[in-house]
Amino acid sequence: MNGGSGLLERAISYAARSARDITPALLPCPTPCRGWNLDMLLRHASESLAALHDGTATGHVSLIPAAPCHDPGGDPARTFQDRAGRLLAARATASCRHQVLDIGDLPLPAVAMECAGAIEIAVHGWDISQACGRPSPIPDALAATLLAIAPLLIPETGRHPLFGPPVTATARAGPGDRLVAYLGREPGPGRNYAGGR
Repeated sequence: MNGGSGLLERAISYAARSARDITPALLPCPTPCRGWNLDMLLRHASESLAALHDGTATGHVSLIPAAPCHDPGGDPARTFQDRAGRLLAARATASCRHQVLDIGDLPLPAVAMECAGAIEIAVHGWDISQACGRPSPIPDALAATLLAIAPLLIPETGRHPLFGPPVTATARAGPGDRLVAYLGREPGPGRNYAGGR
């Protein structure tokens, strides 16, 4: 599995741009993640960013977070942006990268966590942009790399309940649409998650 230098950073930057203009009025809006509104998605993505930060900073990711990474009454969009910024800063200043991480009690090559994190954060960035009514495609070069890696980490079968079954993308679909389709989302324009936006 090729990690691709900067893959996680590019995914985080894309997702942070997607979340830049979220207002409180958008938080109840549905997302492409079935059963989740934007508030729930942001809180989940913030927890993922916190776990990736722990892996970067300490080489260890606990299966149970030590403390909530958000204030239940706070602004989940700001928490997401703060977590994204902290992770980018940690990755930029890490004096040495861990080659192997401890996930709970199990070792995992750091490149596997980085690739899985990049897929999750990029696709949630796409989910966020859809929910906000401002669809923003995953950049082609990033999406093409993630699409090549995705089957190694997320098989087509046995993925429930984390992902839905793959959706068929059109023959003319770009890499971003093919990636989100592989992860069970309906790609393409015209999906109105934000109710009139």
